[in-house]
Amino acid sequence: MSSREELQAELAEQMQAFQARVDAFDELAAKRLGVNRTDLRCVELLMAQRTASPGALGPALGLTTGGVTAMLIRLERLGYLRRIPHPEDGRKVIVEVTDEVLQRTLEMYGPIAEGGHRLLAAYSDAEVELLTGFLRAVRKLYEGNLERVSGLD
Repeated sequence: MSSREELQAELAEQMQAFQARVDAFDELAAKRLGVNRTDLRCVELLMAQRTASPGALGPALGLTTGGVTAMLIRLERLGYLRRIPHPEDGRKVIVEVTDEVLQRTLEMYGPIAEGGHRLLAAYSDAEVELLTGFLRAVRKLYEGNLERVSGLD
């Protein structure tokens, strides 16, 4: 095996190991929060966006309208989100996370974010740009294959 092939094999192995650890961590975080993985993904989306409509959450999470409603009820009962009136249309609601779930997720994920910042500090701007470009390309590769596999029915 050439040096290039060895490097690529090591990179692939490390990416797979990374994905497995992220998956295991998210599974444990969901368990600690008392939610399933889709619920955890909903909390993650709401933390990133700050608010969302229930109608927007469905497609983002692959849920039906009924599935979104059941999820929102679960998360609201746990005190992890609240539904507030839409500012422009009182017949609609917007969903946002509560301070409680923000604090609980910060306890779990905060040290990872801090550690990631420390790791990146060792890299030059050019190296961070390279890593970012690679991860963006891998994400797009997966996005394209999600569409492909969903069409295999």
